[in-house]
Amino acid sequence: MAGLTSALCSTFKKELLEGDHDFNNGADAFKLALFKANASITGTHGAATTNYSDMTGNSDELADGNGYSTGGNTLTNVDPSVSGTTAITDFADTSFTSATFTTRGCLIYNSNDSNSAVMVIDFGGDYTVTGGTFTIAFPAADASNAIIRIA
Repeated sequence: MAGLTSALCSTFKKELLEGDHDFNNGADAFKLALFKANASITGTHGAATTNYSDMTGNSDELADGNGYSTGGNTLTNVDPSVSGTTAITDFADTSFTSATFTTRGCLIYNSNDSNSAVMVIDFGGDYTVTGGTFTIAFPAADASNAIIRIA
């Protein structure tokens, strides 16, 4: 299984400089959509991913149902801050309840900005949940670990 690569999307970096993404206290809505286990058989997702439609166009998103709704969960953003010389932002952990599915990774995207891709995360393997809660736990919000950091 090749095809998912953890990366900030290149278009996201450009859009940051253009002022398209606002992480302040929920100003923009960021969502997390899950890739199915065999995602990217038909495509590759990583730095070149530009939009949520890249995921759905390749039928790489988990199907609706079994504790998952297409489009994913809306993330609660944590306001950007600075740790040393690194700008960081984070999200609160998010969960999918009553879940029965297998996933390989996720796409974070900005649903307020035409579903622009922010980042692809490869979980490093398939994760299966059966009739339980699947939680995405984001790392500590510091200069070395924050999910989004600009040094």
